[in-house]
Amino acid sequence: MGMGRQAAGLLPELAEHLANESGWVVATGTLSGVGGSTGTFSGTQWRNDLTQILNRIEEGERRISLAGFGFGGSLALAVAAQDDRVRGVATFAAPAHLDKWCSSAEEFRRAVQVAGVVGDESELLDAAALRDDVLAIDPMGAIATIPPRRLLIGHGADDIEVPVGDARDLLASAEGRAELRIIQGAGHQLRADPRMVATLLGWLDRH
Repeated sequence: MGMGRQAAGLLPELAEHLANESGWVVATGTLSGVGGSTGTFSGTQWRNDLTQILNRIEEGERRISLAGFGFGGSLALAVAAQDDRVRGVATFAAPAHLDKWCSSAEEFRRAVQVAGVVGDESELLDAAALRDDVLAIDPMGAIATIPPRRLLIGHGADDIEVPVGDARDLLASAEGRAELRIIQGAGHQLRADPRMVATLLGWLDRH
């Protein structure tokens, strides 16, 4: 409930903290329908949004990495698979199996509506099209194409929304060529978890 609005509030603060601690340039964006952003969620639209952010921050030989939480992690994998500008991807609590994550088409459409990512109800795809559009992201297929670029897979051991087994499935699809960090006692919401921040900062430092 309202996760779109929560993300819009939390991510800029997290980005500022990461930038201060790591020395990296860190950008975040409110994707279509999130917070005060115009537009409405779809898998394709959010993928296009993330590509636009990449276009905005690209500068010379800048090494770009993507980090995403939940579906944002799956989305980052899909974008990186098609964009060689991305040299590394960090995912946290990312679903590997979007068919299970979505559940039924009607349930998924209702979940999108209550999440706070619909700017204009008339722009929201019908249930079947909305689910099919998300399933086209295919995180398992995407992550297999990313090595030898750097990968970090983080997950909460007690995540009840996305099973921790999804993290291991992503690792297996990458043929083990990723860092796996299981955060003990953590659930699905990792944005404000200091152990997640420390894990991401360490990965950036090694990068």
